[in-house]
Amino acid sequence: MQLRRNVLTRRTAAALLLGLAAAGCTPQPAADRPLPAAFNGTDTAWIQLMIPMDERASLLTDLAPARAGRPALAAWAKEAGSRLEDELVDLRELLRLSGVPDTRPHEGHTMPGMVGLDTVRRAKNVTGDGFDRLLTESLRAHLVQVRMLCASERTSGSAAQAKDLAATIERSVAEQITRLDEVT
Repeated sequence: MQLRRNVLTRRTAAALLLGLAAAGCTPQPAADRPLPAAFNGTDTAWIQLMIPMDERASLLTDLAPARAGRPALAAWAKEAGSRLEDELVDLRELLRLSGVPDTRPHEGHTMPGMVGLDTVRRAKNVTGDGFDRLLTESLRAHLVQVRMLCASERTSGSAAQAKDLAATIERSVAEQITRLDEVT
């Protein structure tokens, strides 16, 4: 059952990335700035999706020091937040290299694994065990989805820099999930 759900979720993630690129959800570069040949639609869709996903997850990890009930979970969230910030620097640089403007095509969207703004609002109003549950569930969903999106990028992307970053993030996510399992 778990394997079947995992396969379906991977297919959904791949279809989402390919669908975003094909449907034009990814804005085209300005006419005077053509898309560099190394970046395809999957690369730019992945970058433009990963940025808001990591930004939203950061909103939650930032709350952990003051709201988490378990010190080990707060420490994990601090480390995860640091990794998210590093990823965001790399993703924004890739976006710049791609030549695609930062038009925020996923602004306001709630997608699988994306921490919802309502979740962040609720997290600001709870502490202890309630916050720990919210943080754990939300960030685990984020990490699982990011891992699938990175696998899809590595399979369907064309820019070496994007595929390399996807592989790096995928390894980091595996480590974070293992560590999260240890502290929960």
